Amino acid sequence: MKLFSLLFFFLTTAQILTAQIKAVTDNGDEVILNNDGTWKYVDDITKIGRIVDTNKIAFYKNPDATFQVKSSKVENVSIFLNPKKWSFKKGDSGDALEFEFSLKEKDAGGILITERIEMPIENLKEAAFANARKVSADMAVVNEEYRFVNGVKIFFMQMDGTVQGVKFTYLGYYYSGDKGTIQLLTYTAQSLFSEYKKELENLLNGLTVAK
Repeated sequence: MKLFSLLFFFLTTAQILTAQIKAVTDNGDEVILNNDGTWKYVDDITKIGRIVDTNKIAFYKNPDATFQVKSSKVENVSIFLNPKKWSFKKGDSGDALEFEFSLKEKDAGGILITERIEMPIENLKEAAFANARKVSADMAVVNEEYRFVNGVKIFFMQMDGTVQGVKFTYLGYYYSGDKGTIQLLTYTAQSLFSEYKKELENLLNGLTVAK
């Protein structure tokens, strides 16, 4: 599972705040300036248009998701999972990675990144993708939308990319509020995505944010 989560060492707030600076060229094009001196056009990074739709379907936790995993950092956040299908452990990769999840006896998993800093969701998702590009040069946004998950508005993003020669699909929920910022991400190999998609979505939809 370590290979799967390499990407997300770059998604903490420290990286988000320092990774890049926006600038405008003489022709009026927006670019991202990276610390290493490289740059990219903003339009090349975002891929999908700036207007993001809201899914009209309401998403709720699965009835079989009976076990609560509660964040100790962002106090109003919990993940409800099916303990017969999912195992979890506290993260050991730094303070931001709070939990790691594994689909039992399957090649799929997830992580919960939590930070006690609030930021606009647009900034969070753009920085998360830009930083993911540092690890996977071919990372691409396949889909993005807002969803109402257990009564709370959440940003959803699907990314595909290659990490150390393996093609992965990542599904993620992103949320920021006055208690802090969270990223709940699930992943598997692209060749296995159709097989595990439902279970990955079930874990994502176990996200609850108490009001």
